Amino acid sequence: MILPPVRDLRLTTVRRGGTLTDDEHHLLALWAAECAEHVLGLFEAVSPDDPRPREAIEAARAWTRGELAMMATRAVGGHAMGAARDLTGAARWAAYAAGQAAVVAHVAAHDLGAAAYAIKAARAAADPRTPTSPAGLEAGREEREWQRARIPEAVRALVLEDQERRNDLCWGVFLA
Repeated sequence: MILPPVRDLRLTTVRRGGTLTDDEHHLLALWAAECAEHVLGLFEAVSPDDPRPREAIEAARAWTRGELAMMATRAVGGHAMGAARDLTGAARWAAYAAGQAAVVAHVAAHDLGAAAYAIKAARAAADPRTPTSPAGLEAGREEREWQRARIPEAVRALVLEDQERRNDLCWGVFLA
């Protein structure tokens, strides 16, 4: 579970009583999609005929452009996570990253889910038997730094603070 028991109002939209603007919400979704897309090849190498994770990433981006409703985007994200169900390792985590990217449209705090699963995918790709081996941890650190370099400036402080706050919920991948 990557969501905290108490919602952070900074990750809750203004419409729902929080402080997150629509523009900031869109930036989080775009960043999450970029994180998921970075590891998508790990899924597609194992399941090249399954379009669901790629469709989820595309849905997240379409939502930010106003081309897809939140509920439809969330459903596509659920289908991407369904693609992970029968898989293991890097392919599984990459599919989950894509699904999490799409469901940012529903709950902004899923942005860290996309990032955390992408880091787990990178770790598992580096060392499938022991993702927490030195090689796996180094791959995870490299993925985390790649992601951080792409956080939009307008939400950078929010994302970095949230990574620190929710690190334990996200398997320790952000401070490892």
